Amino acid sequence: MNPGDLFKKAKEEGRTLLLEDETKEVLEAAGIPTTRCYRVATPEEAIKKAAEIGYPVVLKIASPKILHKSDTGGVALNLSTKEEVAGAFERLLATGRRYDSGAGVVLQKMARPGRELIAGITADRHFGPVIMLGLGGIFTEILQDTVYRLLPIADRDAQEMIASLKSYPLLTGYRGQEPVDLHALRQVLKKLSGLVEAYPEIKELDLNPLAGYAAGVMVLDARLILE
Repeated sequence: MNPGDLFKKAKEEGRTLLLEDETKEVLEAAGIPTTRCYRVATPEEAIKKAAEIGYPVVLKIASPKILHKSDTGGVALNLSTKEEVAGAFERLLATGRRYDSGAGVVLQKMARPGRELIAGITADRHFGPVIMLGLGGIFTEILQDTVYRLLPIADRDAQEMIASLKSYPLLTGYRGQEPVDLHALRQVLKKLSGLVEAYPEIKELDLNPLAGYAAGVMVLDARLILE
């Protein structure tokens, strides 16, 4: 389903928040790599899908009424056996339905650790859409290392954003640390810009975390809100 159809479907259902699997489908359509999500309706279906994509896996609550899944205990990481998957499914479904009777569960591949970044789009009431990039993980609030640019952006703008981060030396492989693929990171920023240009009804889009590797980047979690 293309982004326009997904947005139309959400609006017809009376919601402005896209679920994670829908948001990742939008990002994939824009050429941004993600840990794709799969809806699973039963423990047996979750076990089957885990076997198909390979262990370890992650399970998450899927609900338009739950913005921050981790705050409600809605994420189960690094599940390596069918017993762990079945148990996590039952637990997450019960947790989700305390907040939303229609809550479901999604499953995705557990990604290997990378440099945690955050990126996203917000709509400023004075200037219009703004793109953001920052250091993610536990450092987000401590260092407050983020940069912003007005949209649209080109390759030079994307590179300037990256180089403006206080943590930029970490991204280049400081003291033997694995560097981040800066070309791939620039591509993500430019594709986010193009996505919002194509679909101005996007009010907010968060990629958090966005994992950076020596070869490529990967969106591990994402949220999209429509006007």
